[in-house]
Amino acid sequence: MTTLARLDSVTRRFGSTTALDAVSLEIRSGEILGLLGPNGAGKSTMLTLLQGRRRPTSGTVELFGGDPSLARFRAELGSTPQETALPDTLRVSEVIDLVAAHFPDRVPTAQLAEEFGFADLLRRQCGALSGGQKRRIAVALAFAGRPRLVLLDEPTTGLDVDARHGLWAAIRRHRADGATVVVTSHYLEEIEALADRVVVIDQGRVLADDSLDAVRSRVESSIVSLRSPSAQRIAELAGVVRAERAEGGEASGDGTDRLDLTVADSDEFVRTLVTSGLPFERLAVRGASLEEAFLALTVSTPASPERIPV
Repeated sequence: MTTLARLDSVTRRFGSTTALDAVSLEIRSGEILGLLGPNGAGKSTMLTLLQGRRRPTSGTVELFGGDPSLARFRAELGSTPQETALPDTLRVSEVIDLVAAHFPDRVPTAQLAEEFGFADLLRRQCGALSGGQKRRIAVALAFAGRPRLVLLDEPTTGLDVDARHGLWAAIRRHRADGATVVVTSHYLEEIEALADRVVVIDQGRVLADDSLDAVRSRVESSIVSLRSPSAQRIAELAGVVRAERAEGGEASGDGTDRLDLTVADSDEFVRTLVTSGLPFERLAVRGASLEEAFLALTVSTPASPERIPV
């Protein structure tokens, strides 16, 4: 695959604060790259360097083989920042036409609006839009010029579930048409739904750069789910790192609890559970989710074992 953008040993400091610390990364054509990290990890700083809005303190940033601060190398780049700012007095169609006019091969206004679910808003002034409506339009603008590379910083902030799923579908369609996309998000299920490749960043450093499955595999624990009237005693068995009621798993009428148990070794834990003689049913074992992998990679010290409420 072709490399569209590259960071080579990039450090960016703001006074005494190091936002990026010797980061090296390649963005390759045809992929959706999910960029994960807590607030202040360096995600947005990385995107501003790729956009040419800031320069690195040291190291090299390349966009389409050149300096991203030069306009000619940004001609095939689309982006949506975290903050949405649209001119209040312009109609939605006028904003799209204004942005798309900068590109030689633009997406027709009606087509773009249909793809991103705001065809009914084209004649409305931007100042009369809700925050979620503005967000959908801001993301659509990143694709207005059929860019080869799109940078989306928290694209679905403020959107309801249906709007988020609609936006994901539109992003996938543009990827199928040849766009490469970088997405930062606090919604871990969003990265799972979209990304082929995941980069986890914390304190300005890349902690993981791999496929979804490979990032999940970085977590050595498993999740054991079950139902039991002896929830507290099961939670205290050897090998349990964390115990909590499953989502919607409050105590049932028959006195059983639905539990999610984080365990270091699922095979060993199941043997311990069976030999304990404690009653249980509906046991299931799964690997760690992306959220659990993310937490394990970014938390420097493991969480203390927790007791479930009884």
